[in-house]
Amino acid sequence: MSTGDTALPGAESADLLRDAVRSGMPAGLDELAALVAIPSVHDAAVQSLDDCDRVAERVRVAFDGLGLASRLVTTSDGSQAVLATHPAPPGAPTVLLYAHHDVQPAGDLAAWTSDPWTLTERQGRLYGRGAADCKGGVVTHLVALRALLDVHGSFPVGLVVVVEGSEEQGTDGLEQYVSTHAADFADVDAAVVMDAGNAAVGAPALVTTLRGTAFVELRIRALHGTVHSGMFGGAAPDAIATLVALLATLRDDAGDTTVDGLDGSQTWDGLPYDAGRFAADAGLLDGAVPIGSGDPASQVWARPALTVVGIDAPAVAGSSPSVQATAGAALNLRVPPGVDPAAAGELLVAHLLRRAPAGVEVTARVTGTGDGFRATAGRYSSAFRSALASSYRVSSVGSLGGGGSIPLCATLERAIPGVEVVLAGVSEPAANVHAPDESVDPSEIEHMALAEALFLVGLGPVGA
Repeated sequence: MSTGDTALPGAESADLLRDAVRSGMPAGLDELAALVAIPSVHDAAVQSLDDCDRVAERVRVAFDGLGLASRLVTTSDGSQAVLATHPAPPGAPTVLLYAHHDVQPAGDLAAWTSDPWTLTERQGRLYGRGAADCKGGVVTHLVALRALLDVHGSFPVGLVVVVEGSEEQGTDGLEQYVSTHAADFADVDAAVVMDAGNAAVGAPALVTTLRGTAFVELRIRALHGTVHSGMFGGAAPDAIATLVALLATLRDDAGDTTVDGLDGSQTWDGLPYDAGRFAADAGLLDGAVPIGSGDPASQVWARPALTVVGIDAPAVAGSSPSVQATAGAALNLRVPPGVDPAAAGELLVAHLLRRAPAGVEVTARVTGTGDGFRATAGRYSSAFRSALASSYRVSSVGSLGGGGSIPLCATLERAIPGVEVVLAGVSEPAANVHAPDESVDPSEIEHMALAEALFLVGLGPVGA
């Protein structure tokens, strides 16, 4: 592993890279359109897994075309990850560049203004599933590396490019691969995880913390079978009413998450998140204010948060006047870095079971977890901050928290002694990731690609 200095390239080199990135954007956005057109949801119940294999091969070919030794590796969950490498010049460090090519399901197509699988421009933004999360990240790496080749004819550092195929499913496939194939990553000095984002368009920041996550499935059986509400309602236990009552115990009157044994008093000490801006970003109704007793930054970046992400119950349309025998819910618990998500998940399970009413069967189980992460500040993160400032032409770059989870970050730190993980990305609140009308501002791809190119040049002999 290298221990050399880092520095930004000179003004002439920086200007050449800026021009090269700008010139490479049309091809990059064409590639983004082609990637968005492939519905690569790694869930056979939602989409054909052939689509995931198709997008993985397309990404492999793209990095292979840059002169990297590129191959597909099958992870333990059956997904295809792209692994592309290039040796380091003498004395230069090796940098891992990460993104993922799988996406969330589109969901209700009627909720989209345009086809989720067709990259569509509206008022300067590009709409489509994966445009920001995280096919936009894949394209950012491609644009940055192409600019380096255009200007310098070679790569100034060693490269290990990893493009995952099942990040959105939380199945730990890539984490297990990294843990069991340490030799593939032994020379990595720094990792740039291009799966985060900025405070706003044109306002660069590094994400320094990520919450961990635990998924819990809650099931309730109140009767042997559904019965007539007129004949039995009022005396027969109601599975849906029981579900509602249990879920209501997970927030207090202020809106704070309340799980027995889980601390919810943490505060965020980085960039603030103004309540008004949060209300606009999150799409709160007119006159509504953020819930919880703390400021929005503490609520979404530093404290536990329980979200009901799915409910099994009859739909309103077509429902009948019956007492329901069964009901269920899928719960997502986010916890601050440093809190064991598996232990937090078990606290949630215990909280629910403790409140199960007599005569009703309540089962709960943890179905998946992901580790939180706290970045270590060092010379690589400092160098990336300088590159962001230069790319965006700003005087300073702040720190954000990440409410989401990227378990790979903690896995890399465990697998690669001394590695420094840098979290950046092309998302920002208006990107609406994981929701209908996901989008990306192409200027974010351009600026982030330039920052990455400046960062890489500054690490190698070309930028010395």
